Amino acid sequence: MAPAPVPRVSHVTEKAWVAWSTGKDSLWALHVARQSGALHIAGLLTTVTETYQRVSMHAVREALLDAQAASLGLPVHRVLLPSPCSDEQYSAAMLRALERARAEGVTRMVFGDLFLEEVRAYREQRLSGTGMEPVFPLWGRNTGGLAREMIAGGVRAYVTCLDPRVTPREMAGSAFDTAFVERLPPDIDPCGENGEFHTFAWDGPGFSQAIPVQIGETLEREGFVFTDLLPAVTMG
Repeated sequence: MAPAPVPRVSHVTEKAWVAWSTGKDSLWALHVARQSGALHIAGLLTTVTETYQRVSMHAVREALLDAQAASLGLPVHRVLLPSPCSDEQYSAAMLRALERARAEGVTRMVFGDLFLEEVRAYREQRLSGTGMEPVFPLWGRNTGGLAREMIAGGVRAYVTCLDPRVTPREMAGSAFDTAFVERLPPDIDPCGENGEFHTFAWDGPGFSQAIPVQIGETLEREGFVFTDLLPAVTMG
């Protein structure tokens, strides 16, 4: 009588893209998702305002987005948006991106959201019926502790955009570090989850090399204060 076959242990992981804003929360969500071992991160998904060739809301130049992707060793998939962009145009562009993701075998989308219930519900509704599921690896974390954990874990970032109604204008262009967190007014979320500020991560977990950047001009547009970041020019 032949011996019973030994059962095989499955190590299948789900293929995932990360909803990538270029900021600290996206990077830390990627880091935590990779640490879980349950996901194979296969790419980044980023909305780009085509008119300005910049990442939407964070206003980061595409050259810096490409530098992040190269350092992380991941392809970046752009969702190109016009300016202004209607809800219908956004939905159509995002649907095309999700269809492309599914065609590549993606079954999970990783988000860096922290606690906004309406944003999570929107993500879940957007993915409903697509064959993909949202993953929120940072959800429910204490944001004060999380901000300091990111910094201690090697995340290096600059503030690229802020809402001057709640965040002091002079903090635009600041490094996201312990001193920055301690300077924030007490009613501002330490991770900027309510839109108080946005960041660009130039180094951190998963980067093969830091991205050299230099601080450019700071200006106010459409009610927000933006600090331009430029690829640093190295002298050879």
